[in-house]
Amino acid sequence: MAKVTYKELLDAGVHFGHLTRKWDPRMAPYIFMEKSGIHIIDLNKTIACLEQSSEMIKSIVKSGRKIMFVATKKQAKEIVATEAKALNMPYATERWLGGMLTNFATVRKSLKKMASMDKLMKDEAYLNLAKRERLMVQRDKEKLERVLGGIADLTRLPAALFVIDVKKEHIAVAEAKKLGIPVFGVVDTNSNPESIDYAIPGNDDAYKSILAVTKVISGAIEEGLQERKKAKEDQKHEEAAAAKKAVDEKTEESVSEEKK
Repeated sequence: MAKVTYKELLDAGVHFGHLTRKWDPRMAPYIFMEKSGIHIIDLNKTIACLEQSSEMIKSIVKSGRKIMFVATKKQAKEIVATEAKALNMPYATERWLGGMLTNFATVRKSLKKMASMDKLMKDEAYLNLAKRERLMVQRDKEKLERVLGGIADLTRLPAALFVIDVKKEHIAVAEAKKLGIPVFGVVDTNSNPESIDYAIPGNDDAYKSILAVTKVISGAIEEGLQERKKAKEDQKHEEAAAAKKAVDEKTEESVSEEKK
């Protein structure tokens, strides 16, 4: 498992919390000290939580299931979208569409509509439409893609969510909780760590901090994907070897029968 060092987190500013007056008392176990009116997060706790979360996420991915990335705040959008795309994982970075999880059947209809629009735009019939009609189709597709583009390939509910700022993404967290989907998330000193299953204490506002934590989670997913691929290849080799052995044994039986 890829490890992150105390210094790397320190350099990324992961330890900077919010003003002390904005804190959530339930974050007390993760706070190291107060400095100049700001709470400082205990990075040793962050590392421990990151390691635990990484192990769990790796295990989920290794089993062939998906982790959905959720981050709609400006400084996290690009990071999350880039990492999720590279790993072929679903993501939501524009806005959380209410019911994205709890009303997934309806969301799938919208995904099918988006796919049919894409197919239509590649067809000759699309070129024969009036300019105004083509423009309407294009606008509708762009609107759907903005909100649902990150989950276009999602055919079933994700196995878990990875969230940046659980306070901001409270609707996503609530939907996941209702469905029993585990949530891994970055929790700042103004958030409630008890609202999710796996809290990762850290600065959820700074670009460098978000990048540092997301990279660790992405590394765990990458390892899970690689291990799953290797397990599949090993299984294929075992099946091929077993098939060859069966053929060889059958051939030997035939030869011995002929000798008799």
